[in-house]
Amino acid sequence: MSFYRFAILIPAALLTACAASTAPLSRALPVASAQSADTLYVDGDILTMAGNDPAYVGALAVADGRIIYAGPRASAPAATKTVDLGGKTLLPGFIDTHGHMVYFGKNMIDADLFGTPDIPDLIARMKAQAALTPPGAWIVGFGYSSSKMKEGRTPTVEELDSISTTVPVMIVNDSGHLGAANSAAFAAAGVTAESANPAGGSFARKADGKALAGPMEETALNLVRAKRPAFTGKMADDVITGGARMWASMGQTTAQDCGIGLGDDDIAIVRNAINKNLLPIDLYVCAKDSIIDPMLAQANEVRADATAGRVKLAARTDGDRRYINRVRMGGIKFWLDGSLDTAWFTQPYANNPPGKTGSYSGYRQIEDATLDAAFDRFWTTDIQINMHMNGDAAADQALRAIELAVKKYGMRDHRPVFIHATYLRPDQIEKMGRYGAVPTFLTASIAKGGDIAERFWGPERAAAAAGANSFVKAGLPFTFSHDAPVSPSPSILQLVDAGVNRITASGRVIGPGERVSAYDGLRAVTVYGAFQIKEEKTKGTLEVGKLADLVILGANPLKVTPTTIKSIKVIETIKEGVTVYRDDAAQP
Repeated sequence: MSFYRFAILIPAALLTACAASTAPLSRALPVASAQSADTLYVDGDILTMAGNDPAYVGALAVADGRIIYAGPRASAPAATKTVDLGGKTLLPGFIDTHGHMVYFGKNMIDADLFGTPDIPDLIARMKAQAALTPPGAWIVGFGYSSSKMKEGRTPTVEELDSISTTVPVMIVNDSGHLGAANSAAFAAAGVTAESANPAGGSFARKADGKALAGPMEETALNLVRAKRPAFTGKMADDVITGGARMWASMGQTTAQDCGIGLGDDDIAIVRNAINKNLLPIDLYVCAKDSIIDPMLAQANEVRADATAGRVKLAARTDGDRRYINRVRMGGIKFWLDGSLDTAWFTQPYANNPPGKTGSYSGYRQIEDATLDAAFDRFWTTDIQINMHMNGDAAADQALRAIELAVKKYGMRDHRPVFIHATYLRPDQIEKMGRYGAVPTFLTASIAKGGDIAERFWGPERAAAAAGANSFVKAGLPFTFSHDAPVSPSPSILQLVDAGVNRITASGRVIGPGERVSAYDGLRAVTVYGAFQIKEEKTKGTLEVGKLADLVILGANPLKVTPTTIKSIKVIETIKEGVTVYRDDAAQP
């Protein structure tokens, strides 16, 4: 089914916008151009992604950063350079629909705690990080999983004090929602035994019910994390350039950081990237709900500086004025619930996570009034509302807020984003189609957390998790996202592989009815990705007039054994006709 089916399912007010946005997906590709090309690509699988079924062309020509020809090789224009793909596959550049590139860039400087088997190993890694930490900085690590460590728990404040009693130490688990701190970090954040738990989070307490034990959840973690000292100078540069290099190496020509504000210095890091024109790829950013007004003020100030010539603007091929030196302020983000063990459901967990007692259904992170006020303010604007949710109670909260906005202002082409949308009921999917909401599924979590979800949530909810095929059958758009650094790698092909195969860490297929074809998996990271962020006119397919945002893969995902999709190499990533990543080892 096509986007036209999607347009039919939503009110008439959106028909014009949707038809205009999606018409290129079903029209015949232009096959000739009199313009001379800068580069001509031939002799490979050139998969356009323009349509409901796979379509290939014999040649693709690029000039001045745009696609000027897509058609038979015999009719291709002359070109300054011809690239022989040598049987490799050319696709539209991948689009990150929910990631944290700035946060990931910071983590590249921090201790790697992924795969740590036990607390002594974690402490050893953090002590090694301490030796690398400059004066005035915190000792930080990311990526541990308490459920996978020998002790089955998070380190205590005393264990983290063994790393340092004077320098703040903070660890964050692989979901980004849980962590722990030492005494110095709590002191730096102004958190004491007398501090109340913030709404939507908690500090673990010792036996007396007051003293800080070390672990912290959700908004409590955010409270401490926000006090980390700012990245400045070369460190601030390295956050952006390191993150962008990693994203480009995974074939992404558009990155995202949907959560700017998790660190107090995030805005400054992005502003630094704009002022110095550091980004080789596009970056769509969303402000964390707590910094909406400061972020909007910064966006207005940047635009004023650009208009006045105080910021030197790099030329942009598509003339998209929403971007300033490759940064676009696209949306805001709300966390409606938590992760696997704190997701908010309408029905209790099948088996409670450790430490949870009684009839447990997770919990909400924000009040209805907060979300309602955001929709009241932004529903009729160009700022998209992105909402993190894992449980169906959180999806209900989002849908109710949308319904209130529609009742007050009527339908708009807002495209609210349901981040993760892990468990959705059929009635919720129907409403999402009605209101134009787009889910972005964290398919990487199927491999990492599918078995755990089944234990906590029960087999029925786990089987429906990240239910992409339900959207295929309904003719509705959906995307796949990695949420890196929650996923250790910002790999797009791993997402496609997970959506196609749905294999858990134990090797089982979970929810086989929600598997999608490799082509639909690729649509989720190209054409649907462009649609989600409202850039479908210039990105997402290989069509004449669109940006020459391209990725060359070592093999065609449609022609390999499905379980090997994640192993396909990214050979080259091209942004507006310019190579921004090349695997030199794979070159002839």
